[in-house]
Amino acid sequence: MEDAANYQALNKANWDERAPEHAKSPDYAYSTLISDPKHLSGVVTFDLPLLDSVEDLHVAHLQCHIATDTLSLARLGAASVTGLDLSPESLRLARELCGKAAGGERCKFVEGDVYQAVELIGEGEMDLVFTGIRALCWIPSITKWAEVVVKLLKPGGRLFIREGHPMLWALDETVKNSLAVRYPYFETEKPMVFEDNTTYVKLSDDAKPFATSKTVNWNHGLGETVTALLNVGMSITGLAEYQSVPWEALPGQMMELGDGEYALKEGRERLPLTYTLQAVKL
Repeated sequence: MEDAANYQALNKANWDERAPEHAKSPDYAYSTLISDPKHLSGVVTFDLPLLDSVEDLHVAHLQCHIATDTLSLARLGAASVTGLDLSPESLRLARELCGKAAGGERCKFVEGDVYQAVELIGEGEMDLVFTGIRALCWIPSITKWAEVVVKLLKPGGRLFIREGHPMLWALDETVKNSLAVRYPYFETEKPMVFEDNTTYVKLSDDAKPFATSKTVNWNHGLGETVTALLNVGMSITGLAEYQSVPWEALPGQMMELGDGEYALKEGRERLPLTYTLQAVKL
């Protein structure tokens, strides 16, 4: 399939065009991170109760985008945070942010695909691998991803990931009055191809429709993700599911809770929207 073969180029073009608008969006609080040396991203703030201390740790942040979470980890006391991303425009903005903001001096960035992370960051040097929300859907194979994670970590190093729940990714977001399953819950060889000239955050008043509209995604079942980590010798230390997500994932069916989180207006107990998974390299 042509789109699958070209998935990196298609997805890179999507992120390159959207990154500057994301930096302007209040949802990312890019300018606030520069002006307020104590500010943390909404994603990392949500993660704090489970994240444990990152003081003096060497951290790899996979798929770091414009580095709002990367910088936040540095502000929590990490010795170093290395952000990796496929998008050069995202990394330009990441470097700009960390060049202006307190804590940014402990951040550095490398450009590449997740599967190149060991080559670009180094093998067995990380105390923590952190992956934020909306990351795994861009990866074709969760098995290969787990192999990368375990190679990055020192013995005793840990993985922390909060991600959109695979049940959420399986839903049809265009249906406004019910929860309708449309897409695969499990990983498939054939990807999901989407056409969308918008984005998931609030945009500036002068923002125009994006020229790049095609993206290529894969879903990964929760059991598949856990099993992939177990199969590379990691021990699962935590798994939690939540009824909220940090963007309006199902337009028309969600309400804003505050702190950037959204939940279903009705019947929240019906559907997990995100999960946090933690594991340790034995």
